[in-house]
Amino acid sequence: MRSTLTDIARECGVSTATVDRVLNNRPGVKERTRSIVLETAHRLGYFGTPASGDQRMRLDFVLPEGTNVFILNLKAELERQLSLMADVDARVTTVEGFNPDVLAAKLEELEETTQGVGLLAFDHPAVREAMRRLADRNIRLVTMVSDIQHAPRIGYVGVDNRAAGRLAGYLIGRLLPRNQQQKIALFAGSLAYRGHEEREMGFRHILSEEFPYLEIVGLSEIRDDRIRAHEEATALIRRYPDLAGIYNIGGGNAGIGKALEEANRAREVVFVGHEVTDDTRPMLIRGTMDALIDQNPRVEAREAIGMLKAAIRQEPYVYHGPRIQVVLKENIPEN
Repeated sequence: MRSTLTDIARECGVSTATVDRVLNNRPGVKERTRSIVLETAHRLGYFGTPASGDQRMRLDFVLPEGTNVFILNLKAELERQLSLMADVDARVTTVEGFNPDVLAAKLEELEETTQGVGLLAFDHPAVREAMRRLADRNIRLVTMVSDIQHAPRIGYVGVDNRAAGRLAGYLIGRLLPRNQQQKIALFAGSLAYRGHEEREMGFRHILSEEFPYLEIVGLSEIRDDRIRAHEEATALIRRYPDLAGIYNIGGGNAGIGKALEEANRAREVVFVGHEVTDDTRPMLIRGTMDALIDQNPRVEAREAIGMLKAAIRQEPYVYHGPRIQVVLKENIPEN
């Protein structure tokens, strides 16, 4: 089924009028926007009948299972965009997110059936070795959200996580009184994710450089689970009644927010986390959360798919990945 101007506009995050100007080669559109629209139109089969069934390329995406709303949104975006592509036979599967051996076994299963794999995973020897085996079979690999170093991936789709952590630290430092000793707590899904480790590193560095009077009193790994996050945050708030700030590196924001609200500390503790979701949006509005560092799952899905398809076809690809955006109560984007 041929895509429409509305389909292309939705994928690119622009108006249908902009898409119409690009497709009819009219002026008034930035070159970067023009290239994104044209690439998306080609990818969605707007310019002609997609490839026949025997030419469909096989792609697989492997994501961690669980309650992390951003990952659930990314999975939904991958499935939606892939469903529009008649030239692709694709699967999006989930595995136990905090077990590298399970992920490595899943990658091994794909060796005989896939041409390209996008994955969000631990930077772990078992995972890297499984990726090397896939690459040896000429299977293209893309890491998503959290990178894996020293592995044969063709690219990484996601934000600069160290910069994101520095930004979180800067926000908390500026939102708290200057030059006053204050206690800060960190939560992470798992520091075995390189992205979470990089965010922690960036956060600690900006505090030591610009806000040395802020003391980090705890780091809890909550596996992106809202129930575990609620339990850990409740215990932490009781332990430190003078807690001034919280930075949640990964998922589980709903559990932390619930603990703050139950302790009547929601508007006292500066709370910064990641991603605009159905959980975090109302917390921003209520004032339970003060700021979110957002990346767009629609863009990440688009770029991961596009990068894999171009590599399999041995075509050049211009990467237009997600940008780090600070979202406050006053600039919450529309759904």
